[in-house]
Amino acid sequence: MPLVTSEELLLDAQKNGYAVGAFNVENMEMGQAIVMAAEELNAPVILQTTPSTIRYASVEMYHAIVETLAKKASVPVVMHLDHGDSYDLAIAALGAGYTSVMIDGSHESFEDNITLTKNVVEQACAKNIPVEAELGKVGGKEDDLDGGSGGYTDPAEAKEFAERTGISSLAVAIGTAHGIYSGTPVLDVERLREIRKVVSVPLVLHGASGLLDKDIIECVKAGICKVNFATELRIAFSNGVKHVLTETPDVFDPKKYGKVGREYVVEAVKTRIRVCGADGKA
Repeated sequence: MPLVTSEELLLDAQKNGYAVGAFNVENMEMGQAIVMAAEELNAPVILQTTPSTIRYASVEMYHAIVETLAKKASVPVVMHLDHGDSYDLAIAALGAGYTSVMIDGSHESFEDNITLTKNVVEQACAKNIPVEAELGKVGGKEDDLDGGSGGYTDPAEAKEFAERTGISSLAVAIGTAHGIYSGTPVLDVERLREIRKVVSVPLVLHGASGLLDKDIIECVKAGICKVNFATELRIAFSNGVKHVLTETPDVFDPKKYGKVGREYVVEAVKTRIRVCGADGKA
């Protein structure tokens, strides 16, 4: 089926108490794996790219891969810009055909974040494309995204931010971090519940790679409708490739190790779709 936007999927997740898995794509094999896993579990799915991934190729290249996969898929597929770090990149993604974009102004002041986000929302609305934004900083470092020690989202500010910007979804900071956790994260789920009480749009959890299943399940119950996974998919794909090269070091056909890397990612994605409760929701 054609690519769909994230808005209807997230509103259904919000209504029915589950979350849509959003998985970062680095290459064709990872894109294939994500869609294969979603089809096997009959789940809606979001494929997304970060600015550094886009610099590796282009918005047009990744859109073409995901659009091709979506056309043959039996489940709804969204193409999302993750952590769009500038107005220009968000506009480029819209122009390439992305069906959902994030503008991340969380490193800016509250007012500057609102201004930047409103400008992107205005352009996206003209194309009927939903916009995700972030308030409060998700800590940690992944690619060239550096959230430092992070900063929690204030519920009152979240309410004002959502109302003034017209966003379709909001990523909140409750103690998660990008990349690999150095210790056991302590999530402020009560803060999440307070945000959910005053913010009507679907809420998004970033930095979920490495979280325990029970923590993700608790966050979904508290109002999270979209959960982002990136690092653990990269690890899964790399582990598959390493396995082949260790077992058969003389292999030189990229398809040989790409196939196994893809298989590892399929299993990782299936596990997370189930944890989000999205299986059977397509």
